[in-house]
This record gives sequence, structure tokens and C-alpha cells, in this order.
Amino acid sequence: MKKASVGNVIEFKNGLQGIVEKVNENSVIVNLTYMENFRELDLHERTVVNHKNYKIVAD
Repeated sequence: MKKASVGNVIEFKNGLQGIVEKVNENSVIVNLTYMENFRELDLHERTVVNHKNYKIVAD
């Protein structure tokens, strides 16, 4: 599996999408404000996602 890089758009957990801000050894930090419906979902702006739990949508 290919690891995401900073700036990649990834999809995880039931269709949530975000932009990778930082790549760690076992996870990435993702900015969720990329989604159009971000405010409606009442989520935190950033979250941590393990490399096993996402797929890259756009480079």
C-alpha cells in the first residue's frame, strides 16, 4: 500500500475526506475542512488516521 504525502486528498471512515498536512511513521494528520459539508458534520478541523485506514483519492 502506498503511503500518502503532504497535500494528498485521502478518504477514510465512511467517506470522510481531507487533505494530508503531516505524515508520521504510522499515521497522517488530516485537515477535514476540505469537505464542502464540514460545518454540517460538526467535526474537529483535524484528525489522525492510521496508514491502514485510508485510500488516496487525489495526488
